[in-house]
Amino acid sequence: MSIAKTRQKLIEVARDLFAHNGLEATTMNDIAQASGKGRRTLYTYFRNKEEIYKAVVEEELERLSERMELVAAQDAAPERKILTLIYAHLNAMRETVARNGSLRAEFFRNIWNVEKVRRAFDIEELNVLERVLQEGCDAGRFKIVNVRLMAEIIHYCVKGLEVPYIYDRLGEGLTEEETIPIVADIIGRAIGIEDNF
Repeated sequence: MSIAKTRQKLIEVARDLFAHNGLEATTMNDIAQASGKGRRTLYTYFRNKEEIYKAVVEEELERLSERMELVAAQDAAPERKILTLIYAHLNAMRETVARNGSLRAEFFRNIWNVEKVRRAFDIEELNVLERVLQEGCDAGRFKIVNVRLMAEIIHYCVKGLEVPYIYDRLGEGLTEEETIPIVADIIGRAIGIEDNF
């Protein structure tokens, strides 16, 4: 098995164990046994359990980053892309936490560790938002004084909505389709769109 495939298998096994048993209850021995690899192999790739956890989170964020890039590359109006980026981010976070079972609690308990890992993703997401906002300005659709600042505001607003969105506390009783016009109106006002999306 190649180095990349072995490392990937260890990450997948660790993700499953973390999801079912939680981070605290999972040991390096558990990961080595479940992967069918020896402890020596495991320690060749990862110094400790926290390093494997970081790799699991990084992989999840990479999926989200790829999704954001696909949205930005769509042949759509820039205002549609911004709206789609917001919902893509929130839905991807919800799916990530749901897919990882008991890591849901771990995700929130170790939010500062997750934040450290997220730094690279946050920069990528800010760059995607900035590109799409600039695209809207260049097309004469948006009236934004400082594109980077607007990208940061949107990014941090969406990031702040993750927890209530994951727990279905955001817009309780509303379907996603019912929230879209409300979010579109807020975003439209912020980026200076005078007509509707």
